[in-house]
Amino acid sequence: MGEPSEERYLFEEMPVHKAVATLAIPTVISQLVTMVYNLADTFFIGQIGNPVMVAAVSLVSPWFNLLTALGNLFGLGGSSLISRMLGAQNHRDVKHVAAFSVWGGGAATLLFSLATYLGRGPLLTFLGASPDTYGYAEGYLFWVVVLGGVPTMVSLTLGHLLRSEGHARQASAGMMFGGILNVVLDPVFIFGCHLAVTGAALATALSNVASVGFFLVVYRRLGEGTAVSLRPRYFTFRFVGPIFSVGLASALATTLGNAANMVMVRLAAGYGDIPVAAYGIVKRIDQVPLNLSMGLCQGFMPLVGYNFAAGNYRRMRQVSVFSWKTALGMSACFVACFALFAPQILHLFLPEAQTSALGASFLRIACLAVPLTAVNFLISYTLQAMGQGAQSALLTFSRPGAARVRAGARERHRADERHHRPVWHDLDPAGGGGHHASRLPGDVHRHLPGPGAPEPPGEITFGFSLMNQRRLLPGGPGG
Repeated sequence: MGEPSEERYLFEEMPVHKAVATLAIPTVISQLVTMVYNLADTFFIGQIGNPVMVAAVSLVSPWFNLLTALGNLFGLGGSSLISRMLGAQNHRDVKHVAAFSVWGGGAATLLFSLATYLGRGPLLTFLGASPDTYGYAEGYLFWVVVLGGVPTMVSLTLGHLLRSEGHARQASAGMMFGGILNVVLDPVFIFGCHLAVTGAALATALSNVASVGFFLVVYRRLGEGTAVSLRPRYFTFRFVGPIFSVGLASALATTLGNAANMVMVRLAAGYGDIPVAAYGIVKRIDQVPLNLSMGLCQGFMPLVGYNFAAGNYRRMRQVSVFSWKTALGMSACFVACFALFAPQILHLFLPEAQTSALGASFLRIACLAVPLTAVNFLISYTLQAMGQGAQSALLTFSRPGAARVRAGARERHRADERHHRPVWHDLDPAGGGGHHASRLPGDVHRHLPGPGAPEPPGEITFGFSLMNQRRLLPGGPGG
């Protein structure tokens, strides 16, 4: 089938700033809503006032986010190939690429969910679950990954496929529908049905199922207006190579980032559940500017891929330069906001003094990497849009994720060699410098070593060197 003239005008002739805005604004809004519903679980659970519950969700989040890696492997790889096929006027094979992306991705995610269920015990132990967090984490994992894994991945893939043809508004509407539903269901299940962490997980799973239903309705209504087909009879392995050559780079980036987060959560777990909760909240907040950058990238990616395949390199460069300027401007605004209002932001999520104080310091350090990460996204997505999967993968491996995993592992090894487990502690409230046991929420006890005992490591590895913990505690030096 031929390409509609309206979409041809968008890809080939519309002024660059308008073309990027047309595709990127819906994806940015979609990412905003997605970000809100990612934050919703943490926010509403935090209102219960129990850091142990927040820590449980934080433990599972990196594993849950691996579903995004699968969505990128099949969905982003497939959408990049489809955009280049459209630019080369090859409409015949689009349906085969789409069918493989959806059905192949769904099958791979089903295997991932099954493996997660069978190995949930060792997995949660590896992620750093304590006796206090294990039950909450297991319930959350069951609903969002074991039962909700396939709908989550398929929803992401369908959104990518819609954007590949320029249907950014419909793709964003589907993500927004699921996100808004999640925000509505969270308080109903958490507080109304008194399900706490399980309620948050159930809301997430159901919202992703609803998003899949929305996308299926959209494709049915598009009818002849799309070259994409979701029918299983078009499934073929013929395009595995070009799909994975691009999708693998993005999937590796997501996987490495989440592997780094798993290591950091594991290290933080050695200090107790409160640092895990603080780190988990910061990672959710830190995703706000990164999600916006990702939305911008997903918007300009079809433009870059189409014009690259069509040989219009001048327009492709104009799209990239405009997107760079926009991303760096947004990043600078977020760095300033996080640096100035970190305590207030953390207190909003969890009004518990120790956790919010520790998290505020984490956030001020983490936000410094936002502009560089945004640039990294832009370069990586541009390479993927051009079909340069090997170069994008090389860039992925040079990112801080792999270095953070190695650095975290070394820190853990050094702690083990000292035969010393880091502890969470505070100082004598009387101000006399004596030490006492600190009772934390969830009956988590940590004790400060007495005089003459070896000093615990002064830093929690967070990808950056962090300040001495005692300065963050009420009553401590500088507190």
